Amino acid sequence: MINNEEFTKRLQKVIDFYGESASSFAEKIGVQRSSISHILSGRNKPSLDFVLKVLSSFPEVELYWLMNGKGHFPVQKNQNEKTEIPKAKKKLSANPESNSQILSTSISEDKSIERIVIFYKDGTFKNFEHSS
Repeated sequence: MINNEEFTKRLQKVIDFYGESASSFAEKIGVQRSSISHILSGRNKPSLDFVLKVLSSFPEVELYWLMNGKGHFPVQKNQNEKTEIPKAKKKLSANPESNSQILSTSISEDKSIERIVIFYKDGTFKNFEHSS
């Protein structure tokens, strides 16, 4: 469950980092100014659509950092880490078995996947968790 007060602090940190006002930030992510105001005041909780708009407008923001404070902001790139973005952009099929080859080629062998979340443009999402 998201801690609304902590989320608000992280959102304010993002706004401050980019030197934005609440109004200009709202405009950049495509929401009404009142939405930002209500979230920052603690009146409303952020919707999935709101979070996705922040992530798509500001790629330096990590999902897990924004939602629960785990991770880094801004995103820190490790120079020794090999990123294979073109492979990760391959379309995944509806068959999970055929996706395992795509995913395994872009993940280092010393790491294991805990969870994959797929966000759809209609605001819905699917959660896939590793079962041990």
